[in-house]
Amino acid sequence: MHAPTLALILALAAPADTSRVAIDTVPTMADPRLAIPAPAALPARLDFPTSLRIVQDTTPRHRRKSIEVSEWYERRLRIHRYGAYSIIPLFALQAYAGTQLYNDGPTSGWKNTHRFGATALATVFTVNTVTGAWNLWDSRSVTQGRTKRYLHTLFMLASDAGFTYAGVRLSEQAENSADKRREHRAWAYGSMASALVGSGIMVIWRKD
Repeated sequence: MHAPTLALILALAAPADTSRVAIDTVPTMADPRLAIPAPAALPARLDFPTSLRIVQDTTPRHRRKSIEVSEWYERRLRIHRYGAYSIIPLFALQAYAGTQLYNDGPTSGWKNTHRFGATALATVFTVNTVTGAWNLWDSRSVTQGRTKRYLHTLFMLASDAGFTYAGVRLSEQAENSADKRREHRAWAYGSMASALVGSGIMVIWRKD
């Protein structure tokens, strides 16, 4: 019983260990004396490959304005296109019949054919003028393609006026005067050219 008591007294009476361990001598996880190596330090910022980086889109996006047109717009446009396609063979017929009539005179057998072609063209141009003007008004708020539509309209109205003058004013006079026949032919070909240019604008010019 005295032995444990004596050992405790000696332990308390022994001088305290005042030696300090230097900071740089404290073993770390990377110390070779340790069996487990220290993990690699994580970088402060992770750099992703260029293909994986998210680039902020600073381009302002403008939402397209929705324009409503009447439900008959597409139907009138379809009729207008069919009429435009039919003027090519009618122009060819009128040019050939008119040339034969010009060379052979008013008594030529091509007179009735020429009149039929003129009536067909008048019908097509009347229908296309009505449907085109109606759709032009219906799409007045649509800015896309506006310049193209207006130029097309101007050329087609000029063609309307030329054919009207050639048919109403000069057709009867051309039967009795060579000068009026030449004038009639000039107005007819000029009106055809104006109509073809107006149609070509809608076919070739895809952008406003």
